Amino acid sequence: MKRCLDFFAALVGLLALFPVILVLSILIRVKLGSPIFFSQVRPGLHGKPFRMVKFRTMRDANDSNGNPLPDAERLTSFGNFLRATSLDELPELWNVLKGEMSLVGPRPLLMEYLELYSPEQARRHEVRPGVTGWAQVNGRNAISWEQKFELDVWYVDNRTLWLDIKILFLTVKKVFVREGISAEGEATMSKFEGSEHD
Repeated sequence: MKRCLDFFAALVGLLALFPVILVLSILIRVKLGSPIFFSQVRPGLHGKPFRMVKFRTMRDANDSNGNPLPDAERLTSFGNFLRATSLDELPELWNVLKGEMSLVGPRPLLMEYLELYSPEQARRHEVRPGVTGWAQVNGRNAISWEQKFELDVWYVDNRTLWLDIKILFLTVKKVFVREGISAEGEATMSKFEGSEHD
């Protein structure tokens, strides 16, 4: 049932939001240049890699050695607006349509984090990653990695259709309030370097 709801909701969402997606594509092309989309391989269900697609939010900017500048220096006010409103996530509906993601589930992180998880933290991959999730409506990037993973695993153990609906409504609220967009002193979230475990 969850997969069927994801498919039809993503299809309706893409069709209904097509004008918004088109306008954002034009604005990103004008303000940030090409490419319009940012794609990156992320771990999906059971850690299987897939290519997640988002709207680009950063400009190309390198230091004197040709290395990309820190995220905070490449993130423009327009890009920050896209992130604060979660509009940069809209292309992920395509990933939902393809069955690589769900509307609700633990957010897909970086492939390099897979080997850093404890067995308990790795359980977040027992379900499809989501466009939004329980951790996103309970602090997003303003909470610690340990708290984020605890919330992800709690969702895995307690997921229901009604919980998904609650998370979707809370996500809309968070978008308007714009809470937890970034960790203190970070453009988004600090890099996960593993946790100490017994």
